[in-house]
Parts: sequence; structure tokens; C-alpha cells
Amino acid sequence: MASANTLTKLRYRFIPDHVIGEILSKKWIDNAIPFLVLICVIVVFGSLIPNFFSGSNLSITSRQLGEFALVCIAMMLVIVVGGIDLSVGSNFALGNFMTLALLNLAGWSVWTTVPAVILICGSVGLLNGVLVGYLRLRAFLTTLVTLIIVRAVVDMLLLKYAQAMSMSFYQSDAWDLMGLGGFFGIPFSFCVLIVVAIVGHILLTRSRPGWRLMAIGGSRRSAHNIGLSVRRTVCATYTISGMLCGLAGVLYAARLSGAGTDTGMGLEISALTAAVLGGNSLGGGRGSIVKALIGAVIVLVMTNGVLRLGLNSGSGPMVLGLTLIFAVFVDVRWLKNRDKLLNKVYVSPTYIELPEPASTSADSGSAFALNDRLKDVEIIGLADVESPEDVILDDDDYLYCGTRHGDIVRFAPPDYKTHEVYAHIGGSPLGMSWDKDRNLLVCVGGMGLYKIDRSRTVTKVTDETNRSKLSVVDDSRLRLADDLDIAPDGRIYFSEATIRYEMHDWPVDALESRGNGRLICFDPKTGRTQTVLRNLIFPNGICTAQDGQSILFAESWACRISRYYIDGPKAGTVERVLDRLPGYPDNINRASDGTYWAAIMGMRSPALDVALRMPGFRKRMARRIAPDQWLYPNLNIGCVIRFDDRGEVLETLWDQGAENHPMITSMREHKGYLYLGGITNNRIGRIKLEGRDTSWSGYRNYWGRA
Repeated sequence: MASANTLTKLRYRFIPDHVIGEILSKKWIDNAIPFLVLICVIVVFGSLIPNFFSGSNLSITSRQLGEFALVCIAMMLVIVVGGIDLSVGSNFALGNFMTLALLNLAGWSVWTTVPAVILICGSVGLLNGVLVGYLRLRAFLTTLVTLIIVRAVVDMLLLKYAQAMSMSFYQSDAWDLMGLGGFFGIPFSFCVLIVVAIVGHILLTRSRPGWRLMAIGGSRRSAHNIGLSVRRTVCATYTISGMLCGLAGVLYAARLSGAGTDTGMGLEISALTAAVLGGNSLGGGRGSIVKALIGAVIVLVMTNGVLRLGLNSGSGPMVLGLTLIFAVFVDVRWLKNRDKLLNKVYVSPTYIELPEPASTSADSGSAFALNDRLKDVEIIGLADVESPEDVILDDDDYLYCGTRHGDIVRFAPPDYKTHEVYAHIGGSPLGMSWDKDRNLLVCVGGMGLYKIDRSRTVTKVTDETNRSKLSVVDDSRLRLADDLDIAPDGRIYFSEATIRYEMHDWPVDALESRGNGRLICFDPKTGRTQTVLRNLIFPNGICTAQDGQSILFAESWACRISRYYIDGPKAGTVERVLDRLPGYPDNINRASDGTYWAAIMGMRSPALDVALRMPGFRKRMARRIAPDQWLYPNLNIGCVIRFDDRGEVLETLWDQGAENHPMITSMREHKGYLYLGGITNNRIGRIKLEGRDTSWSGYRNYWGRA
């Protein structure tokens, strides 16, 4: 049995199951399959075609890619917004013809021709945009009609002007640079593609227009209901698509200096295949520039490869058709099954073996022996506050707490019968602390660390930290800032309970009992936020030790309290202080006699302790039954303990009946009283402490008299 447990420990220690779920949850995983297809295509054709990787071949291919990828990006944009543009091939041909006509026949310069052609092709896109966006015609039929009309116009123009164009030749250094030159050995058209791709990526992923584009593609009705200008955005997207086709037509004309009836023929199918093959969803709302580029490279390599292998003329379209079918199949199946697969593998319990808990039996003689000292707790603010996770008092005896509505409520002394909204932050205010200048620092679940100054102005202190170098996910954003305390030099240390789940998903984090949490430090002097400890099991309470050189922190699901040294000869090391707790520790705060108070928000159960050593069982439980039937920590028993620096528990305060203050997440000693908070309660508790210093306050203990 011991050997089996050892193997299980090793298996869950060195095989990080949760990484699979993290990878599947990222948006960039959509690029994985297209990227693998890209690698396979390059390897296959690279091995079949001689000189495939030669410099000359790569130069020619990159020059073609610069033109073709622009059309693919144009197609991708309209697909993302929930449409389709079948006129890109005809518009491309129009751009090619107009470029040569304006240069060779009208005698225009390159600097006037290029913008003019882009605007002409943009007007075709504008026509599509007005019909599809404002008149709400079906995109497929509308752009199909535009394809036919524009192609007919190009054919008629060719019939009339082709001979005249073929007898003239435009020559200039700028034109030669566009067609045959480049920068530092990189073809001009490819340089243009790089610029367009970078700008497009930034706009699509880092700007409001890009976010609105995604939102409209995801659900036009919902986007309209929240006030987005759906029609204008759709129209603008088709216009940009037409302009990109015009730019591609200019580059094509510069490279070949010729126009024919077959120019751009079938280009819409190739561009559509590339867009879908790259992972852009035909349903809209999901796409990127990178995906369009991956698809463009795949299609271009396949098309050129089929031609260089000497296959018959129908092989190219056949290969593209089969590839498009495959891409659509993968896209539909992936969208349908990705969330199902993610739900099965994301929750990833690990092995955790808790030490035997200290006895709580009333006749055990243990420091945790049950009593009823909290039976007569005085109730403050009954039904006036909801979810006061933490409570704190200032040096003028005013009592503060957060609520689930995002307010900081202040009760007035001495009877605390009246209250007011001191400030509104939003989110879920959790741990609080005073700094030296009497600013109130607050951890806000889902938002980060905030400050309320003496004029009640709310400002953000920090909502991000340094990203883990080896992390699959971007863990720089703060997800569940929990509790905080301030070191003598002003550095703010706070806990983030979990980087994987939101505040109200704490049962899932408890089910995993994995090291998803961390301790973070914000230094006001430098404005820098940095993670100082990782892989903690739901770190919760934070308290600067009396020596000022270390902080105490609680790990709730591990049922232990530890010390982290921030200064002195042991700086950077961790020591265990308490590890046989019978329940789940929460906030920690100083006591008037140099010891510490800690809240126990719930009690351990034998069944859950056993389940923690059975990760496979917990994984099956997460998959097969509803969350409200899971085994997870019992958080309905209130208890407060007092312990010293050596980890010796000196006293406990219980409420066996769980009537006055059924659940405790925080406590503060202030002038002879102990004030109690609880995140599931609708009240604050207060109890008289016999024999305590009636002049002691937390603010004075930290910062001296104001």
C-alpha cells in the first residue's frame, strides 16, 4: 500500500495533467492543427521537388505569397465578421487591369496610380458592404453577383484595351522596385505583406474596432443589442477587403506587367480554402491574421507543388477542393467537440496527503478542544451587509467591511448602529489593510489591488504581475487577489488564491487541491509588481510578523500556516508554522500580546481527506456528477485560533451551535474586542476579550500614533 501511494505521489508530481487543459483553453491552440498541416505540406513537397529550399525558389514563392496572402487576409476579415466575399478574385483582376491601364495608357505616375487603384477596388468592396451591411442582403449571393459583374467589366475592358496596353511599357525605378526589387534581399511584396499583417494583427487583437469585429461575427443580434454599430462595421470590413484586393492587384501587375482573362480566376476559392484551412471559422467570430497567413502558405505551396510535379491541369483544383472539404470538416468537428474535451480534462485533481488533524474533542485536552466561547457574539449590521469577508478598524474606532455589491461600508462608533457607503470599488472586496498614510488598501477579487485615500478616491494599485517563464497560460493578470499586509518599508504583500479559477469557482480549485496560488509583492517605490512564491495551495491570509522580517500566510486547502522571510539572513526561505490544523485557515492578523489570530473558515472531514489521496476518484466525480454533489470543504463552522511565532496554539474560540456567526473568514482585535467577518454571512460579529489591552489598535501597532 505504501509503495502504491509513493508511485501515485510521483506520478502526480512529475506528470502535470492540468497542462493539457491549459493548452486546450488557449485561443492559439486553434493554430496547432493548421501549423502541423503546414509542416507536413512543406516536408512532403520539399522532399518531392528538387531545389525547393533554394534561395531563388524561396524568393519567387515569397513574392507570390505577398500578393496571395493579402487576398487571404481580405477573405479572413469578412469571414470573421460573419460574411463571405466571393468577388475577391474579380476585384483582384480589376486592380491588376486598372494599374496597367493608368500607367501605360493614361500616363499616371506610380504614386497616383497605386492609391487610385486601391480606392477603385475599395469602392467595389463598399458596394458589397452597403448591400450586405445596410440592405442586409445575403453575403453569398450578393458577392456572387458582384463577382460576375466585375469579371464581365474586366473582360470588356480587356477586349477594348488589351492590345494597346501590350504595345506600351511603363518604366520607373519605383515600379521596378515593386515588381522585381526588395529590401535587404526580401521581395517588396513580401515586405508590404509583413507591414499589413503586423498592423492588422494589432488592430484585430489590441483595438476596439477589432474587438467589435469579433463580437459582431460571434453574434450580430447580441452585438446590436449592446449598442455596436453592426451595419457600419460590416460595411467597413467589406470596404477594407476590397482595398486589400486592390493592393494585391497592384503588386501582381508590378511583377508580371500583363493582364489576361484568366487573371484572378478561381482566386476566391483559393483564398477561401486558405482562410478556412488556417483555422478561421466559417461561422464568424473566430479568426486571426496568423491563421490567414498559415492557410495562405499551405495553399500556395500545394498549388505550386502540384504544378512543379507535372500533374495534369485538373489536379490543382481537385487538391484544393479536397483540402477545403477537409478543412471544413475539421473546423466543424473541432468547434463541436473542443468544449466537451476541455470540460473533461481541464479540472485536474492532484495527490495531496494531509497530516493527521489535531483533535477537537471537548475532553481531548487539545488546544483545539471544542468550546462555546462565540455563543454570545454581539451582532453588528444584521442584514445591512452581505459577504463581509474582511473587517478592519481605523484609529478613530470606525469599522469597515466590504460587500458583495462592491462597496466598502463604514460603521460609526461607539454602538455601530449607523453606517454609510464609504466608497464603491466594484468586484468583490476581500482583504484590507491600512498603510502609513491612512490609505485603505483592498484586494478585490477579479480586479486586483486597489487603494482608497482619505478623500475616498479609489485608484488601482496593480492588476498584474510578472508572467511565469515556463507557464503555458498568461498568468500575468490577477484573477483572485485575496488578502494583504504591508511590510515596515511599505512593500505590499498579497495572496492570489488561484490563477486557474474565478472567485465563485473555489469548489473546483478545492477539488484539484493543486498549487494554483501565489504570493505577490508590490513595491510603491518602484511601482513594480513581482511574484515571490508560486505553487501554493489556495494561499489566503497574509500577516506581517511582529519581527517585520517575515510574513505569515495560510494555505487553505493544505490546512497549514507558513512563514516567508522577506528580509534578514533567511530572506527568501519558507518555514512551516502550523500544519495539523483541523480546518481550513483564512485571514491572519496580529494580536495585542505579540501573538496572532487566524480564522478557520471550515472543518476537515474524513471523507474528503481520503478523497484527496485519490485524484482519479475526484476526476471521475468532476466529470460524472453535478458540482453541488461533490465532496468539497465544509465551510459552515466558525472558529478563531490564537497562536504564537513558534506555532503553538494558545486558545480557540468556537461557536458550536453556528447560530450567531456561522462562518468566519477574518477577525481583528481592537481595543479589547475581537471583530469577526465571514464571506457567507450577512453580519459582523463582536466579542469582548477579557484581560486584553483596551488601548491597542492594529494601526498603532503597525505605524505608531497618528
